Amino acid sequence: MPIRILIAKPGLDGHDRGAKVVARALRDAGCEVIYTGLHQTPEQIVDAALEEDVQGIGLSALSGAHMTLFPRVVELLNEKKAGDIVVFGGGIIPEADEAALKAAGIVAIFGPGTSLAEITEWVGATLG
Repeated sequence: MPIRILIAKPGLDGHDRGAKVVARALRDAGCEVIYTGLHQTPEQIVDAALEEDVQGIGLSALSGAHMTLFPRVVELLNEKKAGDIVVFGGGIIPEADEAALKAAGIVAIFGPGTSLAEITEWVGATLG
């Protein structure tokens, strides 16, 4: 059974090229990928993840709102007894924010320059 991943763009960030590239790479690696599109609230993302029965959620942020939006997704998953869904993130995220995001339940952060192979290998090893 293939790994099911939801790729989401929380908040008002209007740039989704990177999210689409990662979604395609995961699809090409054999995952079933659901892409939510732009301007999703954490509530919409969690609802879609539960509806689609995914094993992981990949969040992408370029707007600087990652410190608010990413932890909120984890919080909502826990509230809905779905804390077993792995949440990872990417985008323009300062290294100084990574420790706080990981403490909030974001399992991995993939910044600019991360290879698609690294992301797909991590997803396979972590969720496979």
